[in-house]
Parts: sequence; structure tokens; C-alpha cells
Amino acid sequence: MYPVNRSSTRLALRELSTEDVTAVLAVYGSPEATEHLSFEPRSREQVDRIVARSIAAAGETPRAEYALAVIERATSELVGFARLALDPHQQRGATMGFALRPRSWGAGYGVETVRLLLGFGFEDLRLHRIWGARSPRNEASARTMAAACMVEEGVIREHVLKGGVWRDSVVHAILDREWHAAMRSRAAGG
Repeated sequence: MYPVNRSSTRLALRELSTEDVTAVLAVYGSPEATEHLSFEPRSREQVDRIVARSIAAAGETPRAEYALAVIERATSELVGFARLALDPHQQRGATMGFALRPRSWGAGYGVETVRLLLGFGFEDLRLHRIWGARSPRNEASARTMAAACMVEEGVIREHVLKGGVWRDSVVHAILDREWHAAMRSRAAGG
């Protein structure tokens, strides 16, 4: 599916462009924003390659990865990066991840971003299961995924090597039927 254009009240997901490198660097180059991610802060050259690779992946058929810009609708500013990658080892499954620039934290954008990704995955791509992993110390991400109705499933032990130290990851997931039930409940005011 190309191009992806999905929006909520305050945010939108869209395809990345070469003009987004500086804004993505504000996320991926930030020690604060990458503290709980699986990698160290990226350089401008690394971010340039990530954006170029994401743009190239958007044109592949079949498309297996959706690396998207998270845009604040009121300002048209890129405030984050979101990714949905089809899982070749699971039928109709995908992994998801997101990161926001630190100055956008605390506004509820994380929940909104995750809901946009899940809606895209379940409604547009017709996926069955979407999962994401977080650092055990990232309580904000735990709250975000719970607010988006994702269920904490367990721990992948020593899953990520960062800064020379192995770190566990906590897995959260949601099934298509759980997503649709949650959306019906939200529409009914529940």
C-alpha cells in the first residue's frame, strides 16, 4: 500500500521524504529519545541512510515495511517516527515501534501514534496480530501500549545488546478482534 496517509484528531502518518532527515535526526539523534530504544543515538549520516532506505522500501512490491513520519496536524511538523514491519515468520503478523521527539512527550501523542499504527495494520492491511517490545525500564511506553489496548505478554530475555550490556524486552501485543472490540467500545463511549 502506497502512499500511507492516516490521521487522527492531532496527528497524521505519512510517507517519509528526503526533506525529513533533520526532523528525524531530532528523534533518532537524541540521547534522551533513544534511551530506551534498541540503538545508540544516530548520526546525521546514519539518519540520512535510514530515511533513504525507508523511502526505497516504500516502493517495494510486496511492501514489507512501513516506516512513516508522525506529523502534528496543526503545525505540519514531524514530531516522531513510526514503523510497522510485516513479520515473515507469522501469517498476517507485524511488529511495530515508534519514537517521538522529547519536546512532544507528555501530550498523549504516543497513544495516538500507536492507535494510528494499529488502525492502519488492522483496518488497511488486514493483519491478525501486531506486537511491539519495550525496555523494562520504559514505563511511559508500557502505559502507552496499555492505553492502546495492547496486552503485556511476557519478556524476551537478553534480547537487545546496547552499550555493551544485554537488556531484556517486554512484549506487548494485540489481536485484530481485540482491536475491533476496543474501537467499538470507544465509539460507544466506553
